[in-house]
This record gives sequence, C-alpha cells and structure tokens, in this order.
Amino acid sequence: ALLCAIFNIVPYVGPLIASVVASLLIMTSGIGSGADFASETLPTAIYVLIGMSLVQVIDNNFSSPLIFSKSTNSHPLEIFLVILILGLLSSVITAIIAAIVLVELILVINLDKKTETNIVIIACFAIGLGAALTPIGEPLSTIVVSKMQADFWFLARNFGVFIIPSIFVLALIGTFLHGKKTQGKKKEALIQDTHTDVWVRAIKVFVFVMALIFLGAGFKPLIDEYVIQLPTSVLYWLNTLSAILDNATLAAAEVSPSLSMDQLRSILLALLISGGMLIPGNIPNIIVAGKLKITMKEWARLGVPLGFVLLVVYFLILQVV
Repeated sequence: ALLCAIFNIVPYVGPLIASVVASLLIMTSGIGSGADFASETLPTAIYVLIGMSLVQVIDNNFSSPLIFSKSTNSHPLEIFLVILILGLLSSVITAIIAAIVLVELILVINLDKKTETNIVIIACFAIGLGAALTPIGEPLSTIVVSKMQADFWFLARNFGVFIIPSIFVLALIGTFLHGKKTQGKKKEALIQDTHTDVWVRAIKVFVFVMALIFLGAGFKPLIDEYVIQLPTSVLYWLNTLSAILDNATLAAAEVSPSLSMDQLRSILLALLISGGMLIPGNIPNIIVAGKLKITMKEWARLGVPLGFVLLVVYFLILQVV
C-alpha cells in the first residue's frame, strides 16, 4: 500500500509500476513458505490487481476530477511542506517528476498569478538543488557521478550539508511570500501531457545525458590543462553562466577527477544555484514555465535577485570552509 501511494504521484506509468511491483512482492513472498502457488499465491496477486484497478477507476473518474475542479485556500504551512518535500524527494523521484507534481499541486491552491509564479520559482530552486543529491535526480548529478567515477552517495555525502539547509530556507521564503498576495490575472488552463509526450520527454533526457557524457570526455584535455589551474573563486563566478546555459552542459564540460574537492564544490554549487535564476538554467524550470505559461521576464523578476543572494551567501561560506 505504501509503495502504491508513492508510485501514484508518477503520472501515467506510476500506477502500472505499482501494480507490477505489488504482484511480484506477493508472488515471491510465497516462496519457501509452503504455500501452493496455483491455489493461494496466484489468486491473491490477481485479487490485488483487481482491487488496484478499481481504485484507479474511482480515482481517475471521480475523486481526482472532483478535487482538481475546485481551488482550495492554502495555509502557509502547506506551501512550506510542498517546497520542502519536493526539494528533498527530487533526488529519488527525479527533478522531472517533482516538477510535474509541483504543477499539479500548485493548480489546486488558490493563489493569484504573481504569488503562484513566485512560489513555483522558489520550489524549482529547491528541486534543482535537492535532485543533485543522487545520480538519479537530474542529468547534472548523473554526469558528475559518472565523470568522477564515484559511488551512489558521493554527492549526498559531500554536498548534503550545503544543499539540505538551503532547501529548508527556500521553503521558509516560500511561506513568507505566500502571505504577500496581490491581485493578478486569472490563471490559464493547464496544457495536459499525452502518453506520447511523457515517453518522448524521457527519451530526450536519455539522449541528452548520453550526449553530454561524450561531450565531457572530449573536453577532458582542456579541463586538465586549464580549468584545474583556476582559483576556486574564479570557477565559482564563471559558472554563474548556468543561468543562461543548462547547468548539466557546463558540468559535462568542466567536471573531471583531476579537480580538487574545493574546486568541485565551487563549480557545482554555482551551477545549481544559478541554474534556478532563469528558465533555461535547469529542466524543472523549463517544465514548470511551459506548463504554467511563465515568461522569462516574470521568472527573472524573482529568480535573478534570489539566485544572486544565494550565490553571495554560499561564496562567503565556501571561503570559510
């Protein structure tokens, strides 16, 4: 039941994955227990599949339309939890799914356009940071772990102390901005994805990451010759270019096992923070801005000053560390 609840937040394929996993768990649990497969284990798995199918029919045709047809007045605590939880879970469910869930959640909250935009920008900062904690979170983290030839928890171990407090602070900022409501224009309808859109996006991300890995391999001689000679402060501010260039692309071009940990921290923190400043900087920004029809000007109004403040704060922290 817990697995089904978790997988249910994944659009389209989540319930299917949950059904397969639940059935496999039931069928394998009978191994070694003496239970007869044909008369006990298999019928139980079938009953579970039927039950889950009925629940999905009710959810898709009755409960979800009822919930999403009405906007709800939100409490600041809800905004805090949405930003905090999605920021932390993005390293597990991926930044793409976290961004899609964010859009779905924000649509049922009664916010004017300006406040809604501010909240999702802050949430995208949190998702972009949190997704970097594991190699499955986003393309940047996948590339870094691959190029550093590191273990699964390498990023969480070395960057968690910087990233997790940031997510908490961003959630607090979102809570504060929630209270500053202004009248804005009426929200426009959400553009719904088709099954084809979901699969095409997944294939594009796979091809994108694969291409960046090859790109990074080509840049290795340049990195070893020039990049590792640069001071950490120079590397830090140079990588604010991530605001206008995708941060995964810059990571592929710069990261190398030859870098010291101080250099790697300067590069990655600058990439992660500046990646939230403008729409092209990171995948969650692109998804959310496209779904909610947020313009570059609207994003930059909060994203640029917020990102700059975070960059200055972490630059000072890195000088002390």
